[in-house]
Amino acid sequence: MTDEQGHSLLRHLTDSQRARRDYARRDLTNARAEDLAQLESAGLIIIIERLRIRLDDALRLIDELTGE
Repeated sequence: MTDEQGHSLLRHLTDSQRARRDYARRDLTNARAEDLAQLESAGLIIIIERLRIRLDDALRLIDELTGE
């Protein structure tokens, strides 16, 4: 896929797909902002699980967009 094709796909996101992308970005930004060294085990587990869910959803979104 060329860069042009990728940009074309992004212009045609549904509102639901756009929201999924935005949630993933927000969760990643929040995880990056956390001081992981200061979190207890439970906090780390929550962050990891949230990112796992977002990664899975992001891969599903890619599959939707590419028709795979």
